[in-house]
Amino acid sequence: MGRIKTTLIKRVARELVERYRHMLTTDFEKNKEILKEILVTHDKTMRNKIAGYVTRLMKRQSS
Repeated sequence: MGRIKTTLIKRVARELVERYRHMLTTDFEKNKEILKEILVTHDKTMRNKIAGYVTRLMKRQSS
């Protein structure tokens, strides 16, 4: 079983995928760098959780 993401993480990640689908990839490290530029938050753990969920969503769409 994996960790359960909060509603905030899921909502923000889905909105980011809708808006920036052309920039995001299936690579976590690249998504982390992209979100560093896009997001306003300075909280590293929040950004990493969002990047991880975005990566998961992108992998799900590509297959």
